[in-house]
Amino acid sequence: MPHVIEVAFKGNRKDFFLWEAGDPPPLNAPVIVEGDRGDDFGRVHATGETARLRNAGTAHGYGANGPTKTARRIASSQDIRRANDLRAQNEDARRQAMERIRASQLAMKLTDAEWQWDRKKLTLYFVAERRVDFRTLVRELATLFRTRIELRQIGVRDEAKRLDGIGRCGRQYCSAAWLPELRPVNLGVAKDQGLSLNPTQISGACGRLMCCLRYEHEFYVESRRRFPKEGKTLRTGKGEERVVANDIFRERVTLLGPEGEQRVIPLSELQHELEAAGTPFPTATRADVVAEAPEDDAPGGEEVEEVRFTPTTVAEASALDERAVEPEPLGSAPERAATDRPERRARRRRGRRGGRRSRPDGGLSGGGPPSGPPPAES
Repeated sequence: MPHVIEVAFKGNRKDFFLWEAGDPPPLNAPVIVEGDRGDDFGRVHATGETARLRNAGTAHGYGANGPTKTARRIASSQDIRRANDLRAQNEDARRQAMERIRASQLAMKLTDAEWQWDRKKLTLYFVAERRVDFRTLVRELATLFRTRIELRQIGVRDEAKRLDGIGRCGRQYCSAAWLPELRPVNLGVAKDQGLSLNPTQISGACGRLMCCLRYEHEFYVESRRRFPKEGKTLRTGKGEERVVANDIFRERVTLLGPEGEQRVIPLSELQHELEAAGTPFPTATRADVVAEAPEDDAPGGEEVEEVRFTPTTVAEASALDERAVEPEPLGSAPERAATDRPERRARRRRGRRGGRRSRPDGGLSGGGPPSGPPPAES
């Protein structure tokens, strides 16, 4: 039976393939795989049971159906040299495409360019706040590079994953290192963890909330359930004391006495005091430690949805469906508002002139519309 292997490409892009030539190749081995209407070059990222589990549990996996594309062979030294030459040509292609974008005055930021190993396709990744009508740009790029062009819109998190870097924690981006799926993060998780809501302190290099806030959130929720709820009054050996703060890492609770004295006590000692006083230990429920209404991802508002457009050539670009990419309306926002304002004012003037006295029933029937068919428009 063919083996499932995971292959990594440029920009932390990964995909799964079937290896039919005996035992699977070792990790990091260069391989030539089936690409989009051709061949592509990558390196083995996972094999065996690891690849099978990742195929079932990652966002780019195929699940129970499994991959359909095949890995053709081990790459030769000549294939590796050709792939290294393409790496240098990717930046040149990005710069040339960026010049065309500036000349077309399109509101898009070109992030990365990736040649397929056989040079039968060039994929350009860009970030934009809204949909961009790039049909003319596709024709120009297809004429310039004489190959199939694919423009792919990605979000800012995907941009950080492709470009990679070092985060504020001093380690590689989680999205580029190991995080299998990029999911939106909201301010609710920061509230549950008791963090500052200042966006500059909890945002990553991409300008959005850090990904670690989400995958660490479950740890904070489960840990805080072992502590009493903040603000709750407990009857201890010193009388009634109110819970001021919980330190889940040092396993300590800060209590405030009736006279205003404050003390810090380990969680285990607090449990013993409550047992000696005959008071049950009030552990917090999940509803107590989870924010009720999480807010939108901040800063920058809503997460940008990834949009993948069909790759086009010069002949195919003219046949694009007009409904797939809606062009922006002509004119700036103030010009459109100035154009629409006289029409709205005219409708309001007609509404004021046509009062109750001008109605057929003299306005005696109330605020409902007059009966009968509507008048025909000229």
